[in-house]
Amino acid sequence: MPEVKKVIIDENISGQRLDNFLINYLKGVPKSKIYSIIRKGEIRINSKRKKPSYKLVNSDEVRIPPIKISKRENQFVPTNIIALLKDTIVEENDDYIAINKPEGIASHGGSGISIGVIETIRNFGKAYRDAKLVHRLDKDTSGCQIIAKNNKFLRRCNKLISERKVKKTYQAVIHGNWINKDGLYEINIKKNMLKGEERMVKISEGGKIARTSYQAIESSNYFSLIQCELITGRTHQLRVHLSELGYPIVGDKKYGLKENKLPKGSGYKKRMYLHSNSFISKDLNIHVSVKPPKEFKKLLKNDE
Repeated sequence: MPEVKKVIIDENISGQRLDNFLINYLKGVPKSKIYSIIRKGEIRINSKRKKPSYKLVNSDEVRIPPIKISKRENQFVPTNIIALLKDTIVEENDDYIAINKPEGIASHGGSGISIGVIETIRNFGKAYRDAKLVHRLDKDTSGCQIIAKNNKFLRRCNKLISERKVKKTYQAVIHGNWINKDGLYEINIKKNMLKGEERMVKISEGGKIARTSYQAIESSNYFSLIQCELITGRTHQLRVHLSELGYPIVGDKKYGLKENKLPKGSGYKKRMYLHSNSFISKDLNIHVSVKPPKEFKKLLKNDE
């Protein structure tokens, strides 16, 4: 029978958000469950309730209630999945791995997905056991993703991201001709959990501010390729924002058109046309850039 656990935070964990700490500590527990026990006050920091965003400090005592943890973290990861992700590594050193994440692979397990990027990387070998996601990409988004190999680097990344000293850009193929639309856009969005624990967000005056800078790269009759720079990093920010502007991302099943029609002819991959193309930080001396798949521009050239 599981028992109450009390964890004392040390300098290796100090600085992490409470929710991120619990997600890593309680491997195998669904994220929805973790947020539920925080919300209900079952998690206590020095005998007090805290929000998921609370930053842990050295010597904090975290009380964790009895909770059944599945053994998913020990689940076998097929060798072909490991080989696939190893082939996507674009840069690596003692602090981080940068990969070109394929679309169709989740960043982490959960909500019916048993294996994701982080579970696979932790199976690369001993040196990767403590790997943690610096940032997440949606399952259907491809491109540049940074994975920390140690807590010290992760804390530095989290701090710089919160201070908006990290530049993250995306490229997207959208429905419509993006003409004279370049600029900085701002909306308020709020998380909304639907049935089956499917996470979506909606526009709401009471939500958090989401800012994005958009710039046209190329346009054709029915589609446009644009560059998107995240000023803030809200859940599904680009997807819901572009949909609200009337230029939904091609292939976006949650926020896009009900029928994402592709040009006539074969060879067009059915996917969401959103790609993370760069992660840049002068403070961390990181400048990782990953070109989007060829089908992005191909779609614009054949939209008759």
